[in-house]
Amino acid sequence: MEPLPASAPFPRAEFEFTGSGGEYFRIWIVNLVLTVVTLGVYSAWAKVRRLQYFYRNTRVADASFDYHGNPVAILKGRIVAVVLLFAYNFALEFRPVLALIVAIPVALALPWILRQSLRFRLHYSSWRGLRFSFRGDLAGAYGVFMKWPLLVLLSLTLLGPMWHQRLKRYQHNNGFFGDTRFSISAGVGAFYRIYAVVAGIMLAPLIGAAVLAMQLRDDAVSFGLGMSMVAMVLFPVTIIGFLVLVRPYLVARIQNLVWNTTALGPHGFESRVSARMLAWIGATNLVLIVLTLGLYMPFAAVRLARYRVACMSLLPGTGLDEFVVAQKANVDAFGEELGEFLDIDIAL
Repeated sequence: MEPLPASAPFPRAEFEFTGSGGEYFRIWIVNLVLTVVTLGVYSAWAKVRRLQYFYRNTRVADASFDYHGNPVAILKGRIVAVVLLFAYNFALEFRPVLALIVAIPVALALPWILRQSLRFRLHYSSWRGLRFSFRGDLAGAYGVFMKWPLLVLLSLTLLGPMWHQRLKRYQHNNGFFGDTRFSISAGVGAFYRIYAVVAGIMLAPLIGAAVLAMQLRDDAVSFGLGMSMVAMVLFPVTIIGFLVLVRPYLVARIQNLVWNTTALGPHGFESRVSARMLAWIGATNLVLIVLTLGLYMPFAAVRLARYRVACMSLLPGTGLDEFVVAQKANVDAFGEELGEFLDIDIAL
């Protein structure tokens, strides 16, 4: 969706994050202590407190988001995940064939699990007192989470960007605010262009190693020593390069691509995340986390959230007040789905 012109009758609404590192640090440290003391049981309540803090401090058009997740449902989902993991590891240790028997139904159920995760997160999210929802069908989940990963493997990852585009299309085209559907128009080509740059950055160290090998090919001793040094340096350089350059670039470009082509009925969105700024924030956050032995982590989370949220705008196509009132009327008439969901806690 193209950004609205400056003369649009409904001015853009900027997103903002109002939280502070000091406030979140108090929540974070209590969550950490209670999670350790309760041997992980409190982690479900910790997740709800964390998400409520970030949701309630994210605002647009003079209203905050909210999160209504049920800690008991989250705990149930985590217990299911732990039991399945324990069963698989136990079977793998004593009966490898039995481990395969356990793994097959889990793999077959994975698309349903991921769909449940999407339904849970949106069902318990709201803005101006109105819930979001995810209405993607199970057939679509099996296509996105089972068929496409297999195609990516068979294509030696060449279909990876296309899978990413299909995943975002499944997520956004099946998301609703009240009774109005989100939609996304991002094409496959845009995803391939982003991943082509990522591949170029990741391959640069390998190309450098190949050039060095060509220069040393006539001297066996120098070649052996050179290749040993390259092997020792290449791995950490690749990891650091991914964290400092590739990941910020990928996150920034994907966020901008997805939200600049997403609409909610007559309303559009704009995202202006800078890969360079994201890399700077990530690098300095990492240094400060190391120097403070991890105590800077809540401040880092707030700093990153503040920047990414501040880069977002809502481009209204109609009056927001009238739009929300109409959505509430439609939902009241239609009735909300109140089924209980298990939060599998899988981020997409």
